[in-house]
Amino acid sequence: MIDNNSLTALIRAELPDAKVDIYDRTGTMDHFNVTVRSGAFAGKTLIEQHQLVYGALKGALKDGRVHAVELKTLLPE
Repeated sequence: MIDNNSLTALIRAELPDAKVDIYDRTGTMDHFNVTVRSGAFAGKTLIEQHQLVYGALKGALKDGRVHAVELKTLLPE
């Protein structure tokens, strides 16, 4: 289990400019819909963008705090 603030902090540790929106899909605080907006995504493929975010979440995925993530990445408006 992980709360939204901790999940956001993990992402911002890798992508400091990120705007992160999180929705707990199941109420169990381990299945999330996550939308990340970051200038770091400029010039990167969708796969590369997702790899950046999943890299930030690697520890939480490995230790089970996060079980599933449905991820959407966007450039800032």
